Amino acid sequence: MSTKPYLIVEWNDTETDAKGWMVVHNFVKGYTGGGTRMHPSVTREEVERLAEAMAYKYVASESETTGGCKGGIAYDYKAPDAFEVLRRYIIAMLPYIDNGVSLGSDLGTKYNDVLKIFREFGIEIPLTQSMKSDPAVLKGIKDYDDLLLQKIDGLYMNDVVTGYGVAFSADEAWKYKDGGEGARVVIQGFGCVGASCALKLSQLGYKVVGISDANLFVASEDGLDVQKLIDHKNEFGEMDQNYFENDYVVRPNSEWLDVDCDILIPCALEDVINKSNANQVKASLVVEAANIPISAEGDEIIKEKAIDIVIDFVANLGAIRSYDAVIFGLVEPNPQAVIDDIEKLCRKNVRTLFTEAKKQSRYQRDVAYEIFKPAKSDSMEYVSPNLTVVY
Repeated sequence: MSTKPYLIVEWNDTETDAKGWMVVHNFVKGYTGGGTRMHPSVTREEVERLAEAMAYKYVASESETTGGCKGGIAYDYKAPDAFEVLRRYIIAMLPYIDNGVSLGSDLGTKYNDVLKIFREFGIEIPLTQSMKSDPAVLKGIKDYDDLLLQKIDGLYMNDVVTGYGVAFSADEAWKYKDGGEGARVVIQGFGCVGASCALKLSQLGYKVVGISDANLFVASEDGLDVQKLIDHKNEFGEMDQNYFENDYVVRPNSEWLDVDCDILIPCALEDVINKSNANQVKASLVVEAANIPISAEGDEIIKEKAIDIVIDFVANLGAIRSYDAVIFGLVEPNPQAVIDDIEKLCRKNVRTLFTEAKKQSRYQRDVAYEIFKPAKSDSMEYVSPNLTVVY
């Protein structure tokens, strides 16, 4: 899988000990996209891996306009000055952002905060110079902005597109495996992705028997009331024990692998399944809602155990697909049309991946790296004085 990133920028905050990186794995037609995460554990290597995964994800999302990049800040996202740290990071990256490096939000950052900072400096959504003069793209941006203000199932669109795509991917994989109805699901991480994934799976008839967040792990053999847990999350996306049912079992959040389940969905940090715990995985299907949630050593164990997986860049492409599809006019900019488009693409990719893996008698991850391999990077776009676009 590994190839060298096209561009790496390192940043050191002047006010705190925060450190950050922007990594562009590749450009497509001078454009690249990916989120910015903030967490004390972020490293340059992690951001490089995430940027590479984004490049694969854009191929899986059938994008013809965008390569993969990622931003990362090593800092506590709960700190009182976290927004100011994010602001100073984005200011440092503005020369790239204003020329086609489309940084969004990820773990530990909020998209509305990113947009607020962009708008402070006259940027609505990062675009290449040629896109800024394209009426169709400008209309798409307005449509996308309007979409973000709309809700489906009581949640804002930006909070559901990824999680719903993961749920559709899990459902398609489980059906391919001829799994039975009412399968038991454990979800690790209860931010926007984990919460919306749990909600959609419960709507599809699955039994969510365990959920972890930053503070705890809660389980119930009879299934958790996902909607109630969502309704009472705090500002950091964590569950409130005051609203737990009497039969819920509360454990340390490190014990999310201790509950029997059919489908395991890691939705938060990278490498949470690794050589120290991969043998504890009881599920027959792992769906990677988080980016790179299985380490290389852990993956060898999962492979040896013959556990099926839906790889991250197939399962969690909902956000970038919705962005591309609306801004570039591929779907109607209304909530149901966007969700239907994500569902169609996720199910198609999972079906293709599992069919090809079965045909070749190979592990799904190995096959996915071949099917969705990104092209060699273009350069950043340069518009010459005679208005010629050069990559």
